[in-house]
Amino acid sequence: MLATARSLAREVGLDAVTPGAGAALRLLAAAGNARAVVEIGTGTGVSGVWLLRGMRADGVLTTIDVEIEHQRIARRILVEAGFPSGRTRIITGRALDVLPRLADGAYDLVFVDGEATGSAAYVDAALRLLRPGGVLALNGGFASGRIGDPAARDAETVTMRETVKAIREAEQWIPALLPVGHGLLAAVKC
Repeated sequence: MLATARSLAREVGLDAVTPGAGAALRLLAAAGNARAVVEIGTGTGVSGVWLLRGMRADGVLTTIDVEIEHQRIARRILVEAGFPSGRTRIITGRALDVLPRLADGAYDLVFVDGEATGSAAYVDAALRLLRPGGVLALNGGFASGRIGDPAARDAETVTMRETVKAIREAEQWIPALLPVGHGLLAAVKC
């Protein structure tokens, strides 16, 4: 079923999380005994399956995406993976429009797999949404391998560099850049 979800992601032009990043997401969800998780970027459900596998049996994944077709595929994949529909709340819309409507301090984990240029706003939203001890996981922390190249000045790389630096320097976060997939920036809210 994950292979099917990955294949469907390629068909619709998405780059799904790698198995290593998925395993790290599952681990983070399990380690935090996550009951309430927000996912920014539903995709075809690959990361959703990994998150749900690590969450408590009564946990609910709230996943946000602007693409209805992607969400339709993800809904099918999640059902095929054995998760009842009550375990997911799929919201169609721009994440930055939806996130303000979610409850403060009510979430155990926020996973961001959205546009890199929105990273700073997603981090700000995660700080509000997460309970103390909650985890932020941001996919793409290596900026497609360009994060360490000072000559790389494209918007994605510059934004990710600034995001990593801001999280590293902020007193509200305990961060680590995990070398899995495309780089998984993980941070615990103090």
